[in-house]
Amino acid sequence: MSDNLETKQSECGQDGNCEQSSSRRQFLGWGAAVAGLAVAPGVTLFDLAHGRPPEEPASSKIRWGMLVDSQKCATGCNDCVSACGKENGFSGSKETDSQWIRKVELKDLKSGNSHSLPMMCQHCENPPCVDVCPTGASFKRADGIVLVDRHICIGCRYCMMACPYKARSFVHEELTEQNPDVPRGKGCVESCTLCVHRVDEGGQPACADACSAAGHNAILFGDLNDPNSEISRRIASTATTQVRADLKLNVGVRYQGI
Repeated sequence: MSDNLETKQSECGQDGNCEQSSSRRQFLGWGAAVAGLAVAPGVTLFDLAHGRPPEEPASSKIRWGMLVDSQKCATGCNDCVSACGKENGFSGSKETDSQWIRKVELKDLKSGNSHSLPMMCQHCENPPCVDVCPTGASFKRADGIVLVDRHICIGCRYCMMACPYKARSFVHEELTEQNPDVPRGKGCVESCTLCVHRVDEGGQPACADACSAAGHNAILFGDLNDPNSEISRRIASTATTQVRADLKLNVGVRYQGI
């Protein structure tokens, strides 16, 4: 009889209140989980926010990338830029607003040929922004997507100076009406994420969606590591260019027709 009583007291508390003890155990369990999240907020919190279980991290078997056909990218068309702004919560009302993708005009002075094309973070295999970051806030996922962990970014802007594509922006002011899938914050550096929140859910970047919806089909997104993917087949069969190939960064964004 005394053994049974001791067992019950151990499971339910000295006062025999099993419900209270159960709630306490649940609370402690949640506390341990939160403590685990606090250890690496830039990775774990981001993954949980997008439904990626911690035991299923990004895989190096995949390398996400883009192929932009400059011959299909019309001068004056900003569908991709507008879609990026809408998806990531840019108001476009101030000069200090971020712009993760911009249109640039290229002209060959000898031939007179000109091209209009989108420029964004090139998601380098060897990203200079990661090399110079003193806190590790700039990092590259196993699947090739280069990101900024705003939890540990100190706003030093070394990465902005190191990026040869001028693809990073600094958030100067408080932000409101944000997309909860795209956390941003004052005092942090940010850049194109390839709409990682969409990619992790099986989708593609907003710019590629908008370009296709408008019938331009100038932006192709896919897995560069899969030889059978459409993007890999196109790169294998068509001449493509890496911007600043001389830097040997092996970028994830390729251009056709320039």
